[in-house]
Amino acid sequence: MTPLNETHSIDLRSWVASANDGATDFPLQNLPFGIFRRRGSNESFRGGVAIGDQILDLASAVHRGVFNGLAQGAAVSASRERLNDFMAMGTSAWSALRLALSRALREGANERHALEACLVAQSAAEHALPATIGDYTDFYIGIHHATAVGRLFRPDTPLLPNYKWVPIGYHGRSSSVVVSGEPIYRPHGQSKGTADTPDFGPSKRLDYELELGFFVGPGNRRGAHIPIEDAESHLFGVALFNDWSARDIQPWEYQPLGPFLSKNFASTLSPWIVTFEALAPFRAYCRRAQGDPEPLPYLRSDENMARGSLDVQLEVLLQTEKMKHVGSQPVCLSRSSFVEAAYWTPSQLLTHHAAGGCNLNAGDLLGSGTLSGPHPSQAGSLIEKTIGGREAITLPSGESRIFLEDGDTVSLRAWCEREGAQRIGFGECVGTIRAAPFDTPGALHPAQTGHPHGD
Repeated sequence: MTPLNETHSIDLRSWVASANDGATDFPLQNLPFGIFRRRGSNESFRGGVAIGDQILDLASAVHRGVFNGLAQGAAVSASRERLNDFMAMGTSAWSALRLALSRALREGANERHALEACLVAQSAAEHALPATIGDYTDFYIGIHHATAVGRLFRPDTPLLPNYKWVPIGYHGRSSSVVVSGEPIYRPHGQSKGTADTPDFGPSKRLDYELELGFFVGPGNRRGAHIPIEDAESHLFGVALFNDWSARDIQPWEYQPLGPFLSKNFASTLSPWIVTFEALAPFRAYCRRAQGDPEPLPYLRSDENMARGSLDVQLEVLLQTEKMKHVGSQPVCLSRSSFVEAAYWTPSQLLTHHAAGGCNLNAGDLLGSGTLSGPHPSQAGSLIEKTIGGREAITLPSGESRIFLEDGDTVSLRAWCEREGAQRIGFGECVGTIRAAPFDTPGALHPAQTGHPHGD
């Protein structure tokens, strides 16, 4: 795991003034990577680094010759249309570029004059997915979520016998992973109604899932394992992730092979990836209740148990269409933390994923599963918060919600703060629910008719 170094010093200040205000998600100690271009332009998407309320355009910085050595090669890779090549370079290249960026963006840096022309305001930018996601795997490591949802269906045995022994996961669909801000269309599917014949139509129980997504760096050959001691060198960084779920479609279709249409319609990813090196000051021990089994040897190391988890605070906010219309701010629905919610660490997920011989590739995405705390106020999904849809939530606007309605906007936020370290954040992960884009089986999507669905 990455040790603390000069880039983590709480005393560092940037010549980008907005990076020093104490409230920004993107101080000099963070330096997350993403893909952007100026909004409304025909520019190519390219790599950038968030600093305060600005984005450092890496392609422009490379053109001005501010990097050298390994950092220069890393900057070239990170400036491309996707970050996959940079992710594949590994920890030495990642660290070299982080150090060069940190020094170039500090107060008094000689590179200031060259780099000032490379800044683009975040408010003037639009984003694409940070990587080409070849494969996406969703795990189920939130033990409080698994317990709460399991209790709805199996009150006597909410957790299945394998839960505390093996990281539970399934392979998802990567083509429908979208970047923050993209609309989320209400999915169609079959659900079990009251009659003998199932219903088909738009989901009536659409839900969010508060997750983190872990991006794979260098991969492994097919058939080659990744030891737990080496796992973090194969992990590039962390982003916020909302793995939307249709709760009425899922129970009817998921047995015996798992969810399908209830999960493959959309997953939303935040535009910024916070590197594991940036998270070095916020590592935490892996919590296990007394009496729980020790992980099997291939999933256990002293360092992973002591520092393998992440002290990340998480938040879900909701703004209805009515609230937006009258100018009301989003309301916080829940707050939780990764260290309290997660039963398994990111390294354990990666090691287990490769344990059967699966070849992982740079840019692959591992979802954490819903990250809920033990209390109702910490629920990371509506199915928990409304106790399976039985208890509606009353909002300050006077509206109520059991599940999401068209026009609702869900925002996820996350940050890390700890004494002796500079607070860093992850930006926002935002999606707005839109009506199902067709009403009958076989009907064309509005985009196919030449009359796009209004967003």
